[in-house]
Amino acid sequence: MADKNTTATTTVEHPEAYLKAKGFWDKYSKPIIYIGSAIILLIGGWYGYQNFVVLPKEKKASELIFPAEALFDKMASSSFNKDSVNIVLNGGSLEGNKVTGILSIISNYGGTKSGNRAKYIAGASYLQINEYDKAIKYLKDFNANGASQVESKAYILLGHAYSEKKSTDEALNYYKKAANVNTKDEAITGFALFMAASYAEQVGKSKDAIDLYKQLRETYPAYQSVTSGEVDKHLARLGVFLQ
Repeated sequence: MADKNTTATTTVEHPEAYLKAKGFWDKYSKPIIYIGSAIILLIGGWYGYQNFVVLPKEKKASELIFPAEALFDKMASSSFNKDSVNIVLNGGSLEGNKVTGILSIISNYGGTKSGNRAKYIAGASYLQINEYDKAIKYLKDFNANGASQVESKAYILLGHAYSEKKSTDEALNYYKKAANVNTKDEAITGFALFMAASYAEQVGKSKDAIDLYKQLRETYPAYQSVTSGEVDKHLARLGVFLQ
């Protein structure tokens, strides 16, 4: 009851405010209703898109990529050969089973998680058959989405591709980037630092090599190449002797 009386009093005592508020609503009711309806439709459309387009597409892409991904993983743990790489990239038949090519998945499902993984596989596969420009293209398109070890590996592969193209600055840059993704990960970061230092030494960038070997030695003293004395041997060859 108190609330009703307050409202009534306000209306009588302040008729101008009431009329202004009413006028505001009369003037803007259609735009407000339209905007509200548009937001509801947008939310409904997004929900429908996620459930009836995105999720089915993700599921289909995941099903299609599985055979090619399994073949790629098998090669990665043993050895790559041109015929198998061709099947991974372009599709075909393996032991009586159909394999959808990675390139087809990228073309048709590039916006899905599986399509993104396909870009990494394509880049790594092209690197194995010495098609470095294509390897670079797909590896650059790949998004690790916060998976630091995978991101580091992609940068290392890009370093390899550029080193094969004799693009020394780009190669060293990507090896360094691989070492800076997640400095808390001693295994992958230590490997990337050693790779970068070794490459810098190989191409005559002695200062870079010394700095990178020192960084590896000081930051990751328990890393295998440090404890074995290998890093110190490289530094000695570069004229640096440490205790």
